[in-house]
Parts: sequence; structure tokens; C-alpha cells
Amino acid sequence: MRKLPTDTLPDSTGSANSVTPPPACQPKVGPIGPKAGGGVKFTLFVDGAARGNPGPAGAGAVIQDESGRILHRIAEFLGHCTNNVAEYRALQIALQTALKLGAEEVSIFSDSELLVRQISGDYKVRQETLRQLRLQVDDLLKRFEKFQLTHIPREKNKEADKLANQAIDGRKNDFAGRPGDRLPGSRAWGEETPDSTGRDGL
Repeated sequence: MRKLPTDTLPDSTGSANSVTPPPACQPKVGPIGPKAGGGVKFTLFVDGAARGNPGPAGAGAVIQDESGRILHRIAEFLGHCTNNVAEYRALQIALQTALKLGAEEVSIFSDSELLVRQISGDYKVRQETLRQLRLQVDDLLKRFEKFQLTHIPREKNKEADKLANQAIDGRKNDFAGRPGDRLPGSRAWGEETPDSTGRDGL
């Protein structure tokens, strides 16, 4: 898997604490460790996109410090997968990056209600690929002293969405096949066809 260049220049876009979750989808708060309250706190905005569902896919994320300063942007091409798999992979990559940057507590914002409700336990995860990704994400979350996962409207997640689509655009010239063809050298994550509701795993 090849990662596209990421922009690590500081940015002043305002604190993520200004984002208010919809009342219908309350945040999931994770376990609190012995050092809770004094750890390094980051805010993560994550999004995944797949064109064709399944199709060429990308992961996007923005990592901010407590003041809202952007520490890291992620735009990673994922190969061929479904949109739901891309959402999980975006979260997974963002968590891995946050750990490398020294985060001890994370507040995560995603516009995927499916992702948030599956991780919170509100929705069952029936699709095997998503079950495996869910387990991997859970393992990463356990490495933080504290975490909070919140669903937000799509318009509040524009930067992460833009990065996910940039990751796809950066590889689009490498794919000139027919619909359903794999991209050369890509991993075929989650090639299952979503159900008619678009909410596979429910």
C-alpha cells in the first residue's frame, strides 16, 4: 500500500470542540486509564470514500491538537473496497497515526453513522470483513487512556472527505479497466456487495 504525500504544516482552523454531535447519536466514551485527565489529547476527523461501492477507495483524516491546530493530514489510497470498509480503514489509519504522534486521549468525529453505531454496539456487525476491521479498531482504541467517538453531519467533515477523494484522484490514472476490475497491485478489501439499504452489517 502506498501512502500519498501528507501535509503536516500547522493550520489554524478552529478547535474541534466547537463541533456539536446530533442528539440522536450520542458519543461513545471509552475506558479511562490511570492517567486520564493529564494525557496528550488529539482530535481526529475521519472519512472514507469508494467510487462504485465497491470501487477505487480512499481514506482521509485530519488530526488536531487541543487548540485546534492541525498536526497531520492523511490521504491514503486503499485500492478496491466498499464505502463501509473505507470508513473503517480511515479510522484505523488515523488511530495508528495518532499513536505514533504520541496521543493518549482522542476525540474522534465521523459522518458515518454505521461506523459509529457499530463500534458503540448499537448495530450488529454481520459482514465478516467489517467484523475483522472492527476487532482491529477495538484493539487500537484500547491503547488510548480515553477515547470518544461521535457522529457528525457530513458538512462538518468536509476536510476529511476532501482528503479521501484526493487519495482516489491521485491514483485514478492507474486504473483504466472495466467496472469491477481491481486496481493493479491493490488489496481487494471487502469486495462484498452492500445490501439494498446501503447499510451492510446491520
